Amino acid sequence: MADRFIEVALDKRGVRCTARLLDDRAPITCAAVWDALPLGGDVYHAKYARNEIYALVPPFAPQEPPLENPTITPIPGDLCYFTFTEVQLGTSSYGYETDARHQGRPTVVDLALFYERNNLLINGDAGWVPGIVWGSVIDGLDRMADACQDLWRAGAIGETLSFRRA
Repeated sequence: MADRFIEVALDKRGVRCTARLLDDRAPITCAAVWDALPLGGDVYHAKYARNEIYALVPPFAPQEPPLENPTITPIPGDLCYFTFTEVQLGTSSYGYETDARHQGRPTVVDLALFYERNNLLINGDAGWVPGIVWGSVIDGLDRMADACQDLWRAGAIGETLSFRRA
């Protein structure tokens, strides 16, 4: 199979990077994401994992992918896939009670980009939270990391994170 690429963007800031899908390591997840593109939504900056931005989207895979190519220590440029239930995310400590339930569905998909080192996927409420690494940024991570730092300091309101075929 030929390499497949996507564009990851912070739309309001006009910042984009390019990632290669890791079809050889996470084929089921890559196929599900690719078939569902474009995807995106309001962007959030992580509280617990550290250097992570993400969007919550409705479930889109015909069947949830297995935990393929898992990590609890993502590196800069990793794209990760998580599935959460409304119970896991529906508390006020997260700040998005209404977003944790998409279109009446009891689960939500978290598509994340890690932009810097020293990340650890642990949650004070739930413990370890392994993610599926399904893509790797190959171009533009430096610009995206600068924009993510700005998002952290200036705020995320009105910003969206989008994923589309490149």
